[in-house]
Amino acid sequence: MDKQRDFVLRTIEERGVKFVRLWFTDVVGTLKSVALAPAEVEGAFSEGVGFDGSAIEGLARSSEADVLAHPDPTTFQILPWRGEIDPTARMFCDITTPDGQPAVADPRNVLKRALAKANDRGFTFYTHPEIEFYLLKSSELVDGQPVPVDKAGYFDNVPGGTAHDFRRRAVRMLEDLSISVEFSHHEGGPGQNEIDLRYADALTMADNIMTFRTVVKEVAIEQGSYATFMPKPFTDHPGSGMHTHLSLFEGDVNAFYDAGGQYQLSAIGRQFVAGLLRHAPEVTAVTNQFVNSYKRLWGGDEAPSYITWGHNNRSALVRVPLYKPGKGNSARVEYRGLDSAVNPYLGFALLLAAGLKGIEEGYELPPEAEGDVWSLTSAERRALGYDRLPGSLDEALRLMEHSELVAETLGEQVFEYVLLNKRREWNDYRSRVTPFELESNLEIL
Repeated sequence: MDKQRDFVLRTIEERGVKFVRLWFTDVVGTLKSVALAPAEVEGAFSEGVGFDGSAIEGLARSSEADVLAHPDPTTFQILPWRGEIDPTARMFCDITTPDGQPAVADPRNVLKRALAKANDRGFTFYTHPEIEFYLLKSSELVDGQPVPVDKAGYFDNVPGGTAHDFRRRAVRMLEDLSISVEFSHHEGGPGQNEIDLRYADALTMADNIMTFRTVVKEVAIEQGSYATFMPKPFTDHPGSGMHTHLSLFEGDVNAFYDAGGQYQLSAIGRQFVAGLLRHAPEVTAVTNQFVNSYKRLWGGDEAPSYITWGHNNRSALVRVPLYKPGKGNSARVEYRGLDSAVNPYLGFALLLAAGLKGIEEGYELPPEAEGDVWSLTSAERRALGYDRLPGSLDEALRLMEHSELVAETLGEQVFEYVLLNKRREWNDYRSRVTPFELESNLEIL
């Protein structure tokens, strides 16, 4: 760590860095930032930077407001969109109490705790997200609706189009930040895009996702458009998900791979998937944390609504992809429930906890869903034993509040805050009179 700190201090001097931004997130997943002068960075490494944690959503109670941000030197990067005028860098931070203990409500620490439990069992957790978002002409509404930058569709090539130029610029900027991109393409909705990040350990990936969102927003502004990770901004077009591939490694060996297993999935992999399925309803208030998230989950367009798994079945909540022959280390499972607005630290922590619970308790994986789950009738789904995900944020919160797994993984303070914050959102939502009600009822009632 001392070598990494020395590298940071040397790079700041050699590159003429004028500002160093310290980044962390609140419990909802909003990125927070404080800028340091270069001369203050060495002190921040040794002592941290103090601030009032009670002013940050869910980070500290008012009675324990003082907290310290400790920059992680391994996350140091020059921000490419700042250019050569006043070069600026960033580092992610771990939040501690004044006595040096990790702040229990720091989302990064929540994930670190979950990863430490996995490590105690010999596992390293890797994730690989496919992140969808919409590019709009601006944040302003026209006739009450957002306006996409194009009318293109899935995999469309739009020469000279805004989205094409945007993706090229965003990918180059991500690579400049040492964030490897695997694919990028136009998605199914007008103005909708997807960029897939190459797999990494879960903590690095959570940091990468927070950086990714900032890059996407910055490039959109630079090009005169607006990017949104809202799960369902359009009624008639697909929502934006974050399908995420998950895998566990034991050293250099992929614990999900078994050459002789069904779909080459090992017993550990099957138990992990069984854990994801059994605990999916109770973690959904975190993996899909907004009122609008449930418009995506229940809006069709390949969004998963029922708790099933399948081999290459895109209507299932968990998909087991087809692996390339002889490439056992690529074995993974894809959780399709996450949306692009999730707090990645909390979401990854809960998916890992659910999967590990399946391994610890030896959960049996139910039969796979072989057909399109959406095309079945309600009676057919009941006969097959396909339970559903929560239909609203309110229902998800009711399931979460009784979950020992969520309470233990998040810790008491984060658990209580999520419930309080999201109940407030639900109450605000259900008290609003919507345009739908006015259009449907005003003239006839």
